[in-house]
Amino acid sequence: MKVFLVQLDIVWEDRSANFAKVKALLEKQAIPAGSLIVLPEMFSTGFSMDLNVTVEPASSDTESFLSELARAHQSTVVAGVVRQGNAGKGRNEAIAIEPSGQALARYCKLFPFSFGGEDQHYEKGGNVVFFETGGFVVSPLICYDLRFPEAFRMAVKRGAELLIVIAQWPSRRTQHWITLLQARAIENQAYVIGVNRCGSDPALTYDGRSIVVDPHGNIIADAGTSEGVASADLDPQMVKQWRADFPALHDIRTDLPV
Repeated sequence: MKVFLVQLDIVWEDRSANFAKVKALLEKQAIPAGSLIVLPEMFSTGFSMDLNVTVEPASSDTESFLSELARAHQSTVVAGVVRQGNAGKGRNEAIAIEPSGQALARYCKLFPFSFGGEDQHYEKGGNVVFFETGGFVVSPLICYDLRFPEAFRMAVKRGAELLIVIAQWPSRRTQHWITLLQARAIENQAYVIGVNRCGSDPALTYDGRSIVVDPHGNIIADAGTSEGVASADLDPQMVKQWRADFPALHDIRTDLPV
């Protein structure tokens, strides 16, 4: 399966401008049918705490755009959206959309970034989710989730072979981003895709460094620090073979005290 990582300099709180950027970036690519296209967390607005801006209306412009994108390229699309949650909070989600334009899965961020106040505006998700594409069982996660290996292990114990992290991860912690993505791949014997933004918003700057890591921990695609699209070929058999050749996941213990 071919995967395309869309790394954009998000225009602050401007959906139409960001839709145009994504469309223009992908028009430059030769995208085979059956590919996987991944966009960052909250790609249409930036990482804003203003729910009046980020929460999608009932007829979601962002989800309509993503459905059109999936149909146009006959590919699966994973991207960040925000929906209305409970008690006046939003839900920071990753949505997967199949080539027909229908939703395959919705995941709500398990770990809102409390250090940045995200937990005051967005509710916690309750579980990992899965979908299948290109011969892979896929589980999407979001940004700060990357610091919590238990979420990734939970997904892998339930069959995940490809882990996707969509993010808005700031430049001051870029080394953490790269190291943790590689660690999640190595310890789970899985492909890991990390898609970040570049550029800046009113509070932070972002280095991008959207990458694909293979099950051995090798970086096989890197979008660098500028706006653009990186791509890689993923082989589901590589995951199965490595897990068979080196069956470390069989030694997971569940009887240890917390």
